[in-house]
Amino acid sequence: MKKVMMTSIATAMIASAMAAHAAQASQPVPRGIVSVHADGDVNALIEGVNKAFHDFKAEHTKQLDEIKKGNADALQALKVDNINADIAKLQAAVDKANEQIAASAMNGGGVALKDKEYTNSFQSHMQRGTVEASMNKGAAPEGGFLAPTEWDRTITDRLLVVSPMRGICFVQPTSKDSFTKLFNNRGATSGWVGEAAARPETNTPTFGSLTYKPGEIYANPSATQQMLDDAEVNLEAWLAGEVDGEFALQEGAAFLSGNGADKPTGILTYITGGANAAAHPWGDIKTVASGSAAALTSDGIIDLIHALPEEYTGDARFIMSRTTQGSIRKMKDGQGNYLWQPSMQAGQPATLLGYSITTMPGMPAVAANSTPILFGDFRRGYMIVDRMGIRVLRDPYSKKPYVQFYTTKRVGGGLLNPDTIKALKVSA
Repeated sequence: MKKVMMTSIATAMIASAMAAHAAQASQPVPRGIVSVHADGDVNALIEGVNKAFHDFKAEHTKQLDEIKKGNADALQALKVDNINADIAKLQAAVDKANEQIAASAMNGGGVALKDKEYTNSFQSHMQRGTVEASMNKGAAPEGGFLAPTEWDRTITDRLLVVSPMRGICFVQPTSKDSFTKLFNNRGATSGWVGEAAARPETNTPTFGSLTYKPGEIYANPSATQQMLDDAEVNLEAWLAGEVDGEFALQEGAAFLSGNGADKPTGILTYITGGANAAAHPWGDIKTVASGSAAALTSDGIIDLIHALPEEYTGDARFIMSRTTQGSIRKMKDGQGNYLWQPSMQAGQPATLLGYSITTMPGMPAVAANSTPILFGDFRRGYMIVDRMGIRVLRDPYSKKPYVQFYTTKRVGGGLLNPDTIKALKVSA
């Protein structure tokens, strides 16, 4: 009965909030973007998360008490797991609503187009294939066209919301086919001397370098010519909605575990023992043992936090999968306080020991020798390199009667500073 009740509450709250968000969408916007005019729906979800977490703590405490008495109850354990799953659903809905609020703020109306003439020409080209004089500024030698400024910015803003790594890492635009950064390895020395003593030459600092080369990501959505002829919707918004989700999916996977071949080099590959552990001039991302050969422990997470130098903790956060969060939700500190805490207000993530958690699909699961959690200041630790400009090539010939819009973007990524990030490794 408890499971049915909690599931019903979670489902009802999520459905109610999402329906209210959908009802507020009055303007044509890219698919997946919902206009949010108030925080009421998010607050209702947050209230649900906190209520569910309160119930979870009560039931989990009962479970632990029974275990101490030697009366492990499988039904009680199932009840705790079911409530835990409901919390995960509610927190996911909160995170989604927060994304929608951020996306709505980024893509809010009322801003005059900076390049209206070219934007209108681009719209005309998408719809009918005409090339007007004002399109010349977007012409490329290979016959493609740059997206208008507003459309390019829309995609970039949406990727910032739906691609978690973009929201927490440093993004470097570049107009070149690669970006090379110098790293000061230091090494300068000095010495004390008397007034008239000789002053021999001292050691000079050395530099290392790392090159970040963008790979190319593409999407190829299509629409019938009749749809384009009769469309009363904003075709730029429609195309943005088709493209941003796919770009975010591919980018997210590459920023985590990409091998660097025609794609970014993933942050996980720089961890000690990883494929690129020796690639950075300053070394690899160090690991901290979880304290158990096949599980997470509260002491291991505390050790992970304290392994990070204090100067990098101000903007530090955790990244992990939602499944890993479910495991951590049962952990307590030495005073019996739960380490995980739910969101308390709209726009704020859940926290672990006071530090924000960014849910990252694609992070490893908890298993022996895996690294399911990273902790650190990712804006100072990982760099995303954007080759400036998104290109769109209109193709009405390859798949008649569909018109395809071959859309490409060049993006790379790599480790910026290994000292700002630590990884939790599941090991004793």
